[in-house]
Amino acid sequence: MPTDHFGEKVAARYDESSGEQFDSAVIAATVDFLAGLAGDGTALELGIGTGRIAVPLAQRGVRVHGIDLSEAMVVRLRAKPGAEEIQVTIADFATTRVDGEFSLVYLVFNTIENLTTQDAQVACFQNAAAHLVPGGCFLVEVEVPQLQRLPPGETARPFHVSPERLGFDDYDVVRQGLVSHHHWLEDGRWQALAMPFRYVWPAELDLMARLAGMTLRERFGDWNREPFTADSTKHVSVWQKN
Repeated sequence: MPTDHFGEKVAARYDESSGEQFDSAVIAATVDFLAGLAGDGTALELGIGTGRIAVPLAQRGVRVHGIDLSEAMVVRLRAKPGAEEIQVTIADFATTRVDGEFSLVYLVFNTIENLTTQDAQVACFQNAAAHLVPGGCFLVEVEVPQLQRLPPGETARPFHVSPERLGFDDYDVVRQGLVSHHHWLEDGRWQALAMPFRYVWPAELDLMARLAGMTLRERFGDWNREPFTADSTKHVSVWQKN
């Protein structure tokens, strides 16, 4: 069983984040995109967490099922209005099968990187394909590795610096991994948390999809369908089951 890095310490403050992913316009664009792919079918979210996307998607009339390893995160989901319509399985989303077939399986906000080995990421693509109806879609939103933005000779890159919070990623370019370090001021004392991830390139994801019997349908630089370019810091990619 994989390690649950999203326990009570993370879950208790996850929805309080001021990150872009909680911006109402970003959530609306995400839900619009996913609802269009799901159509009249059912959607499966891998790493459903606290339901940041699943709850408003379900409120749009899309039937949503989720898989997540963290009971603490799912407790927050189940407390939200409208969450009673969402079925959630507590398990490893890379390998766990749930009943039914889906027109859409999706992973958002870098969740594919929570799988810290290439084998686990490959298994996730295979699991997604196994849940999809023919012609169904698997969507992944994930950052583009920011190695070109590292200072010369350095392995660490800050992503947030303020008087109350410090965040930086420390890259292991040999093993294609990174550890995300979070430090924040809480009740006058500094708290710390470190979480491991595996960064992954778009071309590598395309190969994982091919191995799972899927073909790239479209790739954008964001949820508003801006073009994916060399300057894009993330991508929203959709593969279709053959």
